[in-house]
Amino acid sequence: MACTSCSTSDGGAPKGCGNKGNCGTDSCNKLTVFDWLSNMSMPNGEAPFDCVEIRFKNGRKEFYRNTEKLTLSMGDIVATEASPGHDVGIITLTGELVKIQMKKKGVNHTSNEIGKIYRKASQKDIDIWSDARAKEEPMKVRARELAIAQKLEMKISDIEFQGDGSKATFYYTANDRVDFRMLIKDFAKEFSTRIEMKQVGFRQEAARLGGIGSCGRELCCSTWLTDFRSVNTSAARYQQLSLNPQKLAGQCGKLKCCLNYELDTYMDALKSFPDFDTKLVTEKGDAICQKQDIFKGLMWFAYTNNFANWHVLKIDQVNEIIAENKQKIKVSSLEDYALDEVAEPEKDFNNAMGQESLTRFDQPKKKKRPAKKRKPEGEATTSKGPAIQKNTPENRSQGPKPVQKIVPNANPNQKQNLNQKPAQNPNQKPAINPNQKQSNPNQAQKPANPNQKANPNPNQKPNPNKNNNKNRPQKPAPENKTETKPDNKIIPVKKNEPEK
Repeated sequence: MACTSCSTSDGGAPKGCGNKGNCGTDSCNKLTVFDWLSNMSMPNGEAPFDCVEIRFKNGRKEFYRNTEKLTLSMGDIVATEASPGHDVGIITLTGELVKIQMKKKGVNHTSNEIGKIYRKASQKDIDIWSDARAKEEPMKVRARELAIAQKLEMKISDIEFQGDGSKATFYYTANDRVDFRMLIKDFAKEFSTRIEMKQVGFRQEAARLGGIGSCGRELCCSTWLTDFRSVNTSAARYQQLSLNPQKLAGQCGKLKCCLNYELDTYMDALKSFPDFDTKLVTEKGDAICQKQDIFKGLMWFAYTNNFANWHVLKIDQVNEIIAENKQKIKVSSLEDYALDEVAEPEKDFNNAMGQESLTRFDQPKKKKRPAKKRKPEGEATTSKGPAIQKNTPENRSQGPKPVQKIVPNANPNQKQNLNQKPAQNPNQKPAINPNQKQSNPNQAQKPANPNQKANPNPNQKPNPNKNNNKNRPQKPAPENKTETKPDNKIIPVKKNEPEK
C-alpha cells in the first residue's frame, strides 16, 4: 500500500484508511510499482542509484536526485525542489528499478535538469501541505463559477497546490484554444496566490480523477496504464463489435483503451480466413459472406438472389470452393458443402471460486393478477357449487327465471322444484292441530308409526313438494317455538303428546 494507514491488521484483513481517496496519498494503488529489487543487495559494495521516484497529487510522478545521501524508503514524505519554494511528495520507488523506469519514460539520469531532494518533511511542512490541500475543493467550485461568468468554453477539472502553498496549478480541458488572460487576473484577485494554468487531454483528465469502468474495475489509465495509444474504430470492426458509441466509449468520452489489448490476437486469427468480400460462384448463383465466427472458424454465405437463407461453411470448404472457382469451375450449390447443424460444445462450468450467478440478487417480476370476470346476468351460485344459468338468447326469450333459494342444511342429493310455489292465502289462518307434533329443526323426530322410517338427517326441513295431499297448501315448520298469526297474535305451542 502507498500509505501506512492502509496496512493490514493482525488478522490479515486490510484496514483501509476510510478517507475514500481524500487521504494524503490520493487513493492508494494509483500507478504503484512493485519494487521486486528492494531486498537485493548491491554487488561489490556499489552505491545504490541516487535517483528516486516521487508521486504528488493523483498520478503525477517525477524523478528527483538524492544529493544529500538521505536514507529513503517507499512511503517517506520529502520536501523537493520547486520554482519557487518547495513541494511535498511521497516516495514511491527507490533503487535500481528507478533506472528502468527512467529509461522507459525517456528521462536521462545524467541530466542536470533533474530536481533535488531537500530533506525529509518535518511536521510543520506536513501541516502547511495539509492546509493547502483542504482549500482545493472549495476553490475548484469558485473557479468554475468565474469561468462560466466569462463564458469560456473550458472545464476546470482539478486544482493542485504546491507543498508550501505558494502556487496553485489549475488543470483544464477544452476543445479549442481558450484566451484565459482575464480569467487568471480574476483568479489571482479572488484566491490571493500565484496561478498556473495547464491544459490536459480528456484521457489525462480521466487518469487524474480516476473512476470505475464498465467492467467493474478501476480505470486502467489511473491505476497502471501510462502510455495512451490511439484507438480507431477499425479495432472494433476486427473484433466484430457493434459500433455503438455508448458501449465503445470510456469515461473520458473517447474509445476505450482496452480495445487494443486483444487486437493482435484477432489479427493473427483472421490471417487464416478468406477475405470477407470474397464471392463464391455456383450454378445457383453467386454467394456473398454475411458473417464469420473467428473462434469456431465458420463462415455464413447467402445467395445474392436469396439473402434470407444462410449456409454455414468451414474455412477449409470455403478455400476449396475458391480454388475451384480460380480454375473457372462452378460448384453445383452451397448445400453440398453446408453443415446441417453447428454442434454447440458442452459447457462444463466449474464453480472453482465459489461464485454464483450474477443475477442472484435480481428479484422476479411480480405477476399481474388476472382481472375478475363479471358474472353475466341470469346466473346464480351456491355455496356447494355453482348453479349457473347462462344468459343465452333462448333464456332471454323465456323470460327471467326464479333464483334458486339456498337451504343451509339441504340434502345435496335431493332435488328441488324451482317452478312450483305453494299456494298460500295471506288472509287465511294456518290450520293447527293441537294433537299434531311440531317439528323441531334442532331435535331429531321419533317415528310415531313403527312401520315408518325415521328421517336420517335431523336438521332437514320437511319438503312441501313431497306431500301426499298435493292440493293442500303446506307451510314449513317454524324454527321457533311460537307461531305468529296474521293479526300478530301469538299462539303458544302445546307440548308434544303421543298420538292416539
